[in-house]
Amino acid sequence: MNIIITGAGRGIGYATTQEALEAGHHVLAISRNTTALETLQTTYTQTLKIAKIDLAQIADIQTILPHIQYWGSIDVLIHNAGILINKPFLELSEEDWAESLTVNLMAVVRLTKLCVPHMGRQGRGHILHIGSMGGFQGSSKFAGLSAYSTSKGALATLTECLAAELITMNIHVNCLCLGAVDTEMLQQAFPAYKATVSAQEMGKYILHFAIQQTHLYNGKNLPVAVSIP
Repeated sequence: MNIIITGAGRGIGYATTQEALEAGHHVLAISRNTTALETLQTTYTQTLKIAKIDLAQIADIQTILPHIQYWGSIDVLIHNAGILINKPFLELSEEDWAESLTVNLMAVVRLTKLCVPHMGRQGRGHILHIGSMGGFQGSSKFAGLSAYSTSKGALATLTECLAAELITMNIHVNCLCLGAVDTEMLQQAFPAYKATVSAQEMGKYILHFAIQQTHLYNGKNLPVAVSIP
């Protein structure tokens, strides 16, 4: 399969990329920091392509088009890239809100528009959003995460809307709303918190869901967390 993974330079995205390559898939890994990916590419020279881009920049997103055209088709698009800003609501600046919405929502919109014309050609395509329990309706919310949770909540609604529109193109769209995972991003936002789920565990789960479960779900926002609720 041809798989695009954003935020692939570290954490969950890197782990998912590793799992996909080990399973024999072709991966286009997108990240601002590609150091770890370049090391990985020495092992997977034929199956790993790297795009060093900033998803907050519209012009950067357009640069992946030649990679897509080289493949001819995309089977799975995993929107994993994200930004987490931990600040009280009254301290969040306009720039904080703009960055959160740009990376967590608008980058998804722009990349999806670029990829959709190349999906579903093999009978089924899958767009998988990596959301958050912070954006899952009815879940516990935490102080300091209003911008992050709002952007992820919008992503959850986008999931449902796209699923309704793209089903005629043989494309399913789902969102995994993750709980806490032990990643660098979480550690930076919450230095004292230790998550019990590793990035490698979550990467394995995400790849399995993206490939094996697409025919069972469409337009679903699914909680993937050990927290209650």
